[in-house]
Amino acid sequence: MPQPAVRIGVTRWEDIPGERSQWYWQRVREADAEVIDLGGPDTSVAGLDGLVLTGGLDVDPERYGEERHPTVKRTDGRRDDFELAVLRAALAMDLPVLAICRGHQLLNVALGGRLLQHIEGNTHRADFKAEGIPSSWHAVRLAPNSRVRAILGADEIEVNSRHHQAVLSESLAPGLDATAFSPDGLVEAIESRAHRWAVGVQWHPELPEAEHPGFSNRCRPLFDALVREARAVRDPV
Repeated sequence: MPQPAVRIGVTRWEDIPGERSQWYWQRVREADAEVIDLGGPDTSVAGLDGLVLTGGLDVDPERYGEERHPTVKRTDGRRDDFELAVLRAALAMDLPVLAICRGHQLLNVALGGRLLQHIEGNTHRADFKAEGIPSSWHAVRLAPNSRVRAILGADEIEVNSRHHQAVLSESLAPGLDATAFSPDGLVEAIESRAHRWAVGVQWHPELPEAEHPGFSNRCRPLFDALVREARAVRDPV
């Protein structure tokens, strides 16, 4: 009898133009898993085998004890509450977690880290004035012996960039390792030492990026790895 599909919860809160839940869902399904749409208010992770935290609005600086920078104009306390609760529940059960963009930042905050509230200049931001809201692009250096290096099979990759906040090495949460870096020193991937498989990436591996047709396939192993770990948790040998 065929085994039931791995069940991956994907948080949904469509609040950023140019980003859509269906792209996260498509990547999870391509990795041969079932998508469980998490839109709140239920924060239970019962029945899930893994979790994807998606991109979106800034995390409220109050969550990490700082006053708001003038550029932090839109936050959503309901989303912060919901996703922090879901994330902490998943981590408490040691479910595999893939945290993307805002999710990467939230993972750091949830474990006791802080964020750089604003990156000066436009080198990491999407262009909201251009048709299609195109991403910025830059190289990312992957740390030797890291999960992301093993998963993606390269020392350096080119990634999209659609954010104005960031994780810094000096504000990294205890128990997290910084495992990828942009040329200007921002932390582009994090991995937990305290959990079976909790990985955050600052870029958007789910986006089709029509002008960079190889990008989606290049990042597909991240979703494959999440589902593989989730299956191993559910069906231990």
